[in-house]
Amino acid sequence: MRRHSLPLLAALIPLSLALSACGGSSAADSGAAAPAGGGAKVTLSVGDQKGGNESLLKAAGELENLDYTIKWSTFTSGPPLLEAVNAKAVDIGGVGNTPPVFAAAAKSKITVVAATHGSSAGEAILVPKGSTLQSAADLRGKKIAVAQGSSAHFQLIASLERAGLKPADVTIGFLQPADALAAFNSGSVDAWAVWDPYTSQVLRTGARVLTSGEGLVNGLGFQVAAPAALEDAGKSKAIGDYLTRLQRAQEWVFKHPEEWAKVWAKETGLPYEVALDAVKRSNGTRVPVAVDDAAVVSEQKVADTFTDLKLIPGKVVFKDFVDPRFNGDLPPSTTAPRTYGKDS
Repeated sequence: MRRHSLPLLAALIPLSLALSACGGSSAADSGAAAPAGGGAKVTLSVGDQKGGNESLLKAAGELENLDYTIKWSTFTSGPPLLEAVNAKAVDIGGVGNTPPVFAAAAKSKITVVAATHGSSAGEAILVPKGSTLQSAADLRGKKIAVAQGSSAHFQLIASLERAGLKPADVTIGFLQPADALAAFNSGSVDAWAVWDPYTSQVLRTGARVLTSGEGLVNGLGFQVAAPAALEDAGKSKAIGDYLTRLQRAQEWVFKHPEEWAKVWAKETGLPYEVALDAVKRSNGTRVPVAVDDAAVVSEQKVADTFTDLKLIPGKVVFKDFVDPRFNGDLPPSTTAPRTYGKDS
């Protein structure tokens, strides 16, 4: 599967339904029995991606002894998940650094309540084996696939700008990962801007990184809640507990990368080697951080970039969509991402 494009496509099609960029949901419940005394138990609706936070929390033992119920809904990426948050169908869910900007521009009812900061090495522009392209500057006149509104979309724009190019200097095809992979393998596009675990999987087929987001994009990811859920005392308390459990689970991943890779591989259908690559490159490097002024300023730059390119309507004031109530004792958002040693 890791040596041929057609089996790779077959492997990624179900993965894309859960990890990539738009639409679809399913639900499952977890949680303890109703509390004694007959009081109504809080149900927290959480948006997720397959092999995402539900799998992570379960693997880390953080779904035990809940005093609320979690109803999980699975989405393929951030944009449709935030549509569900806006519609109050989901109370909270995790996304990358760009979907909240597009949601804010659409006047969606969303509130950023937590963040992580990690390596941007998995945010990459990939070229196929045998490509003659050697740098981002070589992309002039080339066709590039990317999921619109994704974190890879911003990474592509930023990479082009650093190379002295504008979006008009290339042909951008807005494709979700399954379609982008097919185009990439067939030679219909010259490059693909994407994120892990897709980066790790495609690299094992002979593709290579033309340029990555390291030193270029902020490496932030966010937990985004529905304002109505935050206004509900019971749900707000549950959200606080849920975020604390996520923080502990992320620490568990860093200490147990091989164990998490096995779980992740089983949940997503990824080969274990690819899952471990992605954990060490991106997933396991994340540090829970405060949604502080530095994070807001960094995200404002993302918003301003898309506004200047007229890819979102009008000015977005990102701080208006942030609630720092759960920051607690978290480190600042400028905390360096963790990396694994050669023997990890």
